Amino acid sequence: MDASTINELLAGSVGGAAQVLVGQPLDTVKTRAQIAPKGMFKGPMDILMQTMRNEGFLALYKGMASPLIGIAGVNSLLFAAYGVSKRLISPFPQLSLKEIAAAGAIAGAINAVLASPVEMFKVRMQGQYGAPGDKRLRDVAREMWSQWGFRKGVMRGYWITVAREIPAYAGFYTAFEFTKRKFSKQYGNQLPVWALLASGSTGGIAYWLACYPLDVVKSRVQLRSTPPSGTPVQYIVHELRSIVAESGPSGLFRGLTPSLIRSIPAAASTFAAFELTREFLLQTTGV
Repeated sequence: MDASTINELLAGSVGGAAQVLVGQPLDTVKTRAQIAPKGMFKGPMDILMQTMRNEGFLALYKGMASPLIGIAGVNSLLFAAYGVSKRLISPFPQLSLKEIAAAGAIAGAINAVLASPVEMFKVRMQGQYGAPGDKRLRDVAREMWSQWGFRKGVMRGYWITVAREIPAYAGFYTAFEFTKRKFSKQYGNQLPVWALLASGSTGGIAYWLACYPLDVVKSRVQLRSTPPSGTPVQYIVHELRSIVAESGPSGLFRGLTPSLIRSIPAAASTFAAFELTREFLLQTTGV
């Protein structure tokens, strides 16, 4: 592994930790909007208020342990895969936006290997509403492993995660690079921190707009008491039809508003932390 890839791994870890710490409360609201029984909540604000009133403020951080523990690996893999994908697609440092989208899609598919179990444990923790029998993360992990094993338990929802990550990160990186290049025309290569934050926010918004219905499917599949049956295409289509039958087409976008709001500070902090850490490592190591 070359030094530049190691730097991307390290910078990705820092960026991922920043993303979790900033974005977890609204991620909890988003997930509950997707998975809560119909009629349980009136909307995102009601979810926020009921969660804080019934379970306390810290309930908004339910499931944070899973992504925080796994985020070093997930984001390290994502940013490293993106860097390697760019180098494979083109030997030139300045890729076209189409090439950026392709590299992002490849990185997203690779990232799903670690993102799937991290997301599965997070969703199952967020799907608990403060009842006396709520489980801790270690209990959820033990239960999924003992009852369903690795493929149907720990890796439940892997293929829908792949399907989500491909368009999501194609949109994410394309929007980020587009915005960053616009700023670079005015400020040069050394962008001010606010420009990095703005570019990251644009990328985060594009991420959710590119994949949101698939994210709803993923959350529902991962929360179910039993694994999905049939091929990945069959169970994804079945779940999409079930959502539309239950709630109409708008059901495919339940929780989108908190996701978009969350994406602004979360993605901004991710990219700013990543870029600043990578810049520091570049100055320190010269690679």
